[in-house]
Amino acid sequence: MTLTLPDPVTGETAPAGTAGAAHSAYVARSRFGSLDGLRCLCILAVIWHHSPWWTGIAGRPRLLERGFVGVDFFFVLSGFLITTLLLREARRKGRFSLAGFYWRRALRILPVYYFVVTFVAAYLYFVSGRTEILPLLPYYYAFLSNFLVEQIPLLSPTWSLAVEEQYYLIWPLALLILPRRLVLPVLALVIGANVLGVIGVFGLSPATLGPLRFSLPGATYAPILIGSALALLLDRGPVFAALWPVLGRRGAAPLAFAAILVLLQSLPDDLRGLPNLALHLAMAGALAALVMREDHMLAAPLRWRPIARIGEISYGIYLYHLLALHAAGLVLERLGIATGPVVLVAYLVLSILIAEISDRTLESYFRKFRNRGPGAWA
Repeated sequence: MTLTLPDPVTGETAPAGTAGAAHSAYVARSRFGSLDGLRCLCILAVIWHHSPWWTGIAGRPRLLERGFVGVDFFFVLSGFLITTLLLREARRKGRFSLAGFYWRRALRILPVYYFVVTFVAAYLYFVSGRTEILPLLPYYYAFLSNFLVEQIPLLSPTWSLAVEEQYYLIWPLALLILPRRLVLPVLALVIGANVLGVIGVFGLSPATLGPLRFSLPGATYAPILIGSALALLLDRGPVFAALWPVLGRRGAAPLAFAAILVLLQSLPDDLRGLPNLALHLAMAGALAALVMREDHMLAAPLRWRPIARIGEISYGIYLYHLLALHAAGLVLERLGIATGPVVLVAYLVLSILIAEISDRTLESYFRKFRNRGPGAWA
C-alpha cells in the first residue's frame, strides 16, 4: 500500500517521498526548523566583520574580509519569510491582513530599534558632547538612514533596517494590488533594474535633500526581493517539483553553502552588480535547500539549541553589537589586553548577553500584544 499525502492547495494526493508529497509538507509547515541556525551564521559573520581581528591577519584569504555579506543573507531570508507568511495567511483566510502585517512588524521592529537609537543619541550627546548628531536623528526615526551621507557613530548598521522597513511598507501593498501573474515578472524587472542601477548603467545622478542622498547603492533591495521571488516560486507545486531533484536532496544544503564560500573567495573585490547577483542567487539556493525538506544534512547543527538561540535573538544582537564593541574596547584597552581575538570574544559574549536581556524584558513585553491587534491570527 502506498502512503499518499493531500496537497493543501489542490487537495490532490501524492505518494510519500515524491516531490508532490514534499511540496504538500512544505506548504503545510508552520515553521522552518533550520532558519534560526541560519540567522546565527549571518549574525556571526557580521560580528566577525566588525571585529578588529581579521584586519590584522597578514595574507588573509578574501573570504575573511567579507563578513558583511551576512547582512545580504539576512535580506534574502527576510524576503523569503515575509512573503511565505503572507502567502500562507492569504491561503488560510482568503487574503492577508495588511493592518495585521504592519501591526506585527511594528511590535517586532520598533520598540528595540527606537530604544537603541534614543540610547545612542543620549549617550553621544550627554556623555561625548556630540551635538552635531541632533539634526540627523529624525532620519533614523523615519528609517531613512540608508540614504544618509553621514552616519551617527554606533548606529551605522541601521541602514539595513531602513531598507527592510521600506520593503515592509511597499511589498505587501504590491502583493495585494498586482495581479498574481504579474508579480514575478515585476519582481524580476525591479531586481534587474536595481542590479544595473547600482553599477550606474542608467547614468542617473543621485538626488539630494539635506543630508540625504537618494542613490541605488543606498537602496540595495535586490537580495530581499530575490528572497521574495524564492517564496513565490517554492509556493508553486510545478516549480517546487522542478527544483526538487537538485535542491531537495539531503546533501544539497552543505553543497550550496560550499558554493557560497567559493564565490566569496573567488569573486572580485567590487561585488556590485553581477557578482552580487550571483552571490544572492547562491544564497537563495542555499535557503531553498534548508526549507524544502527538514531532514537535510545541516539540520542537526543548525538546530542545536545554543546556535538556534543566537539566531532567535539575532535582531537584538545586530542592533546592540556596536555598543557592545565600544564598551568592550574601552574596558579591554584600560586593562591592556585589547588584542583582536580577546576583543572579538568579549564583544560577542557581551552582544549576546545584552540581546538576551533585551529579549526577556523590553521585547517580550511588546510580544504580548502580537495577537491583540488588527488581523490577529485565527
